[in-house]
Amino acid sequence: MSSFKLSAQLAAHEADVRDVSFPAPDLVLSASRDHTVRAWTRTASSPPSFEPHIVTQGSEFVNSLACLPPSTGFPKGLVVSAGTDSIIDVRSVAAGPSDNAERLLIGHAQNVCALAVVPGSRFIVSGSWDSTARIWNASTWEAEAVLDGHEGAVWDVLPLSENLVITGCADKNIRVFDLGKAVAGQVQPRSTIYTPDVVRALCEVPKSHPSGADIASASNDGTIRLWKLSGQQVGELRGHTSFIYSLTSLPSGELVSSGEDRTVRIWHGSECIQTITHPAISVWSVAACPANGDIVSGASDGVVRVFSRSGERVASPETLAHFEESVKSSSIPQQEVGGVNKEKLPGPEFLKTKSGTKDGQIQMIKEDDGTVTAHQWSVGQQQWINVGTVVDAVGSSGRKVEYGGQSYDYVFDVAIEEGQPSLKLPYNLSENPYARAQKFINDNELSQNYLDQVAQFIVSNTQGATIGQTSDASSGPDPYGTESRYRPEGETSAPKILPVRDYLDITVAKYEPMFKKILSVNSALVAAGRKGISLNPSSQSTLEALKQALESNNPVTDDLTISLVVMMCTQWDYSDRLAPLDLLRCIATSPATARFRSGENSPVKIAISAALEDIPDGSQPNENCTMMALRTIANLFKTADGRKLLAQPSEASAAISFIGRVVGIRGQPAIGPFNRNLLLALTTVAINYAVLASKQLGSISTDNQIRLTSSLALVLQKQTDPEVIYRALVAVGTLITVIGKAAPEARSLSSSIKSAKERVSEARVQTIANECLSLLV
Repeated sequence: MSSFKLSAQLAAHEADVRDVSFPAPDLVLSASRDHTVRAWTRTASSPPSFEPHIVTQGSEFVNSLACLPPSTGFPKGLVVSAGTDSIIDVRSVAAGPSDNAERLLIGHAQNVCALAVVPGSRFIVSGSWDSTARIWNASTWEAEAVLDGHEGAVWDVLPLSENLVITGCADKNIRVFDLGKAVAGQVQPRSTIYTPDVVRALCEVPKSHPSGADIASASNDGTIRLWKLSGQQVGELRGHTSFIYSLTSLPSGELVSSGEDRTVRIWHGSECIQTITHPAISVWSVAACPANGDIVSGASDGVVRVFSRSGERVASPETLAHFEESVKSSSIPQQEVGGVNKEKLPGPEFLKTKSGTKDGQIQMIKEDDGTVTAHQWSVGQQQWINVGTVVDAVGSSGRKVEYGGQSYDYVFDVAIEEGQPSLKLPYNLSENPYARAQKFINDNELSQNYLDQVAQFIVSNTQGATIGQTSDASSGPDPYGTESRYRPEGETSAPKILPVRDYLDITVAKYEPMFKKILSVNSALVAAGRKGISLNPSSQSTLEALKQALESNNPVTDDLTISLVVMMCTQWDYSDRLAPLDLLRCIATSPATARFRSGENSPVKIAISAALEDIPDGSQPNENCTMMALRTIANLFKTADGRKLLAQPSEASAAISFIGRVVGIRGQPAIGPFNRNLLLALTTVAINYAVLASKQLGSISTDNQIRLTSSLALVLQKQTDPEVIYRALVAVGTLITVIGKAAPEARSLSSSIKSAKERVSEARVQTIANECLSLLV
């Protein structure tokens, strides 16, 4: 199939183009940070040209748009747009900026970042930073339903039918909603797909796609993941080098993506067959025309660009030359391409004698004048395309930047909220990224939820820049793949990770919604007259005191409080146990919890029974309750009393049997086989038991160690998530050091380790897998 070529460049916007739509061959719509929505009407076919007019002129950024098809009342269709003012504007495509909107839809509380038309065109769906998605009736313009359950911005919405809507969220989850299950205008997710990173974009995967996937998601980690609606991941598309902002599909069955690495990429099956680099920092949006398969992009340089595979719709030679020169003359920050050693780069002759190995491959060239240029391989054209000149980052060149009266290696502009001024983030290479991220959060009074995101922003934007630092040899290797310590010249071997020696816990919690849910359930119990298991005023006071203790990071010390939590976990209806189990795992880090007994039952057995007992007939164990039970066991390892409890033969046997039940040992149905959070909790418990067995030889029986490795072997054989696989390998490797490489049970793990290594290409997974295999030699 032929490659896409530029068809038209549409320049009129005065700021970033954040969203685009291509509803018909003669109509393009664009939304911009210049506060406008513009409609572009085709006025000539070959070479193509478009005439713009402003449909909407507001006072806030416009970040999302959709188009309702032509109707009797609106023969050109309706433009639906929204942005930072949180109001959804509906008006005719033919309208002008002085015209009134047909409707203004009010309901969201923050920036509306996603809009889509539901198949059948009777409804539209919106997604917002207010952590909700909403369904709107396109006849009455009333809100039909609110899609609840999100714990972050709803970055994208994907309606698959009038009853089925998918959302992608900043909390790293994809949620599936059945609109037929609305209760009093609220819809809870039918199911949740747990992903490794923030979900920025979604699209439906054509039925002809070889993966058999139903939907695709794109994330901040530059990966496109292919999913069945059951939650099973069936593929990954890798090629982007930064955030992916937009996804769409073509009539041909191919997928198209765009992102922060300045590119639009075309995917045929699992292969990137074309990379279109833009002369911009970001390509915010890409859309396809369903009638002819052309695509349109919106970028940070304010230009809308149309691309086509049809020779009849290719731009004029002058327009093509201008586009190519714009790409060639653009500057690329060094951190975008990593460290560049000019002395080892090939010269221009390389481009004439060597071919690339895949579309989008980047090759650095040292030009005759000493500058460094970046060239991208085009499979379609079978040649290298100049995509810009590499410029030094401040930190790597040694130049300092003044800010606040001090000198820094970097001063970044960080946009935390759409429509608000960027915040300054100063950073020196000698600093710990997390320490600087924490100071940035404190100085700007930001949510603690931003810590990882800001720290990773610093790391990714200072790659390749170095400064002489001393290493703390006493701290030991970092077992979780983040080590970047200086090594003496000639020392090429990586530090040994196994056996690990530190216990892990999972303690981050959102107390407000947790306690709110508990009180809500309690109110329902009181209303139903179930006073035997409801909380009286005294118990509610105890609960409030517990909330304050947890928020102050104080341990629980009294059995009365623990027994109250246990009562809710074991006596409340099975469907109401998730919040109490979440609370139990939060207090599991206290020594008093490890010492607590309810009759013959310890906290380990209480958590397991709460997750697996009293399940309604015909139902399966709740995977999130199971996850919380595993987190409870993981957190008990935090104290000496907890480790003493978990080492008892009956407790270890119960916990390891629970792990086996979850993964589906001996043919049992697995619980939450695609629930990433559950699997991370499970592998965390496995790591902790492996550490206990390694540090206290004889504390865990050989039989229990072997049963644990059998469960981990299933994880290695079936899972694809890099973090889940990494933790499973850490646990397996540590157990091998205890069991011994000669043991048949240890040697039988070799095939499972190799299977995981073949499926997951991430560098740290390869490293830990190789170390595990080396232990068996």
